[in-house]
Amino acid sequence: MAESQRTLNVGTRESQLARVQTDFMVSHLQKSNSSLQFNVIGISTKGDKVLDKPLAKIGDKGLFTKELEVALADGRVDLVVHSLKDLPSTMPDGMLIGCIFTRADRRDALVMSKQRSVEKSLADLPAGAVIGTSSLRRIAQLCGANDQLRCEDVRGNLNTRLRKLDADDNKYDGLVLAAAGLDRLGWGGRVTARFSSTEMMYAVGQGALAIEVRQDDASVLAIVEELMDKETLLECIGERCFLQKLGGGCSVPIGVDCSIHRAADGTLQFSLKGAVFSLDGKRKVEDSSSIELTSSDSSVPLEAVLVGVHIPLKWRTEANLAAQVGRQVAESLLSKDAGVLLEEARAAIAAGVAG
Repeated sequence: MAESQRTLNVGTRESQLARVQTDFMVSHLQKSNSSLQFNVIGISTKGDKVLDKPLAKIGDKGLFTKELEVALADGRVDLVVHSLKDLPSTMPDGMLIGCIFTRADRRDALVMSKQRSVEKSLADLPAGAVIGTSSLRRIAQLCGANDQLRCEDVRGNLNTRLRKLDADDNKYDGLVLAAAGLDRLGWGGRVTARFSSTEMMYAVGQGALAIEVRQDDASVLAIVEELMDKETLLECIGERCFLQKLGGGCSVPIGVDCSIHRAADGTLQFSLKGAVFSLDGKRKVEDSSSIELTSSDSSVPLEAVLVGVHIPLKWRTEANLAAQVGRQVAESLLSKDAGVLLEEARAAIAAGVAG
């Protein structure tokens, strides 16, 4: 088949948000690869099908990715578009994150019910108000900030969650959702408030889109690598290394706050703050660290793949420095009993008393 006729099959979850995100990424791929055709294939995952249980009780190993990766492995699709926060820090054998695209809003957002249209923040809500979220990370921080709130599980895709909030028999005073998803579906106007990272630390990789490919498919890797965003890559490498060192997953209460900024002397500084929370939010272990990204420390190994992510050669030094910071923060937390909080969370989940 001539190169001008080549078609790449793109796997995606079947929710509206997943399709919008995939179409967005495909549009960018098409712009830089006009000779290629892209065919989007929707695939349902376990996380999409099991809606009667909290996410933490289902497990976080490939909850929204396994079926897509099976299709990638057997050749039914050539690449898969994901929300990066759904991807574990250790990728399956033979799989690689070939691209991390420019990050959207990484913050969490509060959406009030129509019955609470006057209230503009959590502080305005009465004692006993019910906030819907499926995230133990969010629950821990919400309860830690205001123990008068009640957090209850809400499952389903974004459309379903908002329908539940808008229903006449709605039990929620508000929902906490990822701001990026609301924005991508054109629903940013429904946001009552966006939490700063000091109010609510976000999930590892939140707001970023990623493209997964087969590790041995050099041609597809070269195509998707063109869309890699340096700053987002460095932030997410640091965050994913932090998560991996802690041995955490998406169903445990771990939050991050990461940034890259130019110091007064013109150097680029990479900073990462990480935290582990108890499920009730009453205990928190946190620390932070930073590094100059222009460091020429020869002791830093220049790994080409970090936490399952392909690192372009031109950014390898900075990425490995970011990884170093993420691991350092995790090691600091583990020395302060973060491991105890994580084990307590896992035990509570396994016993069915959390999530």
